[in-house]
Amino acid sequence: MIVVHHLEHSRSQRILWLLEELGMPYEIKRYARDPKTMLAPPELRAVHPLGKSPVITDGARVVAESGAIVEYLIEKHGDGPMSPPSDPDARLDHRYWMHYAEGSLMPLLVMKLLFGAVPAKAPFFIRPIAKAIDRQVNALYIGPSLERHVGALATALQGKTWLVDDRLTGADIMMSFPLEALCARGGPAIPQVIKDHVQRFQARPAYRAALERGGPYAILG
Repeated sequence: MIVVHHLEHSRSQRILWLLEELGMPYEIKRYARDPKTMLAPPELRAVHPLGKSPVITDGARVVAESGAIVEYLIEKHGDGPMSPPSDPDARLDHRYWMHYAEGSLMPLLVMKLLFGAVPAKAPFFIRPIAKAIDRQVNALYIGPSLERHVGALATALQGKTWLVDDRLTGADIMMSFPLEALCARGGPAIPQVIKDHVQRFQARPAYRAALERGGPYAILG
């Protein structure tokens, strides 16, 4: 039986969605974030040394990292509707999105979140300096970079229902979390084509079922 070590408000929500789409039986072991630091609790280190989520166990096997978990579960499910495309070009596109989600887009969103949080947590007397640094970093790097990514994403999604092969694939599963984060906290005006894509996967019955099973998920808050 697959066990999802599920941290609230985290990337592991998309693993639950994938399992619901695949119709694979699974169990959830829930972990709450530290209310002060918002980090994962130390109990997760007993599962994987990094103490992060998502991570799954399948018998004695431990699989960490979202992309590796998505690939593992799709391969374990067999040659089904979520399998990577057979066409070489579509397969390469699929691989690109699988890596792009965490390799390019999420680091920018995390950077924006962290820099934005620094002024509020800084001592009062250096708060103006922290705010100035946050503004400069956003103006010179994070903001322009996100604008380029948003433009590229809007172009990639134009006229499509899904990212690759005109069907739901692991690429859409991987991209779901950063796209939700982008719509919630990205900063630049988000084109309707991106919002439509997010609304499309959020309306799927499997996605809704995963939310019901997963519990708190405030990425959109």
